[in-house]
Amino acid sequence: MDETDAMIELGPVVITNTVVTTWMIMALICLTAWLVSRRLRIEPGPLQTAVEGIVAVIEEAVAAVAPQQSRRIAPFIGTLWIFLVIANLSGLIPGVHSPTRDLSATAALAILVFLSTHWFGIRIQGLKSYLRHYLVPSPILLPFHLISEITRTVALAVRLFGNMMSLEMAALLILLVAGFLAPVPILMLHIVEALVQAYIFGMLALIYVAGGIQSQQLRQQKKE
Repeated sequence: MDETDAMIELGPVVITNTVVTTWMIMALICLTAWLVSRRLRIEPGPLQTAVEGIVAVIEEAVAAVAPQQSRRIAPFIGTLWIFLVIANLSGLIPGVHSPTRDLSATAALAILVFLSTHWFGIRIQGLKSYLRHYLVPSPILLPFHLISEITRTVALAVRLFGNMMSLEMAALLILLVAGFLAPVPILMLHIVEALVQAYIFGMLALIYVAGGIQSQQLRQQKKE
């Protein structure tokens, strides 16, 4: 951890810039959701229309991957997508570093996806049925299934961290070389890349969760 990232030190507890920014983003999302839900109208205004459009797009994306369980997992995937978009774009604010350029933050998000995959799988299929899919098609493959769970979680964290870190480093180097002669292309590149990385992370999370949910259903369909 860079010393410049430490904002508050309470003995052994260090509150970093990443933690502060992450909590501010979560507070912003909660406050916005509360304000929008408090002022719902039959004839929506511009803000309600925009929010309903975002929700509709998220629900359609989730339904395309997991149609039978879309209502259960859409809130989680939608919240993850919205958080990642704001977190990735927060690096555009002067003096603010995107939380996703910190490996600890992306690792926490990857672990959250890992735990959610098993949570939804167990809740929907039951513990016994869910654990059984690790033994399919042969119990010999159990170690490989476990290794894949670990490696994809690590890859999920490192991919987002590496892409966001390289993006900010590239933007910084270009600004140092070209000065402020090319701020608009760099800004557009940052916005596009931030949206793409948020989409990829959320889509991979959706695929992992849907895979854990539908494994038992696919086996039942094959038997029929």
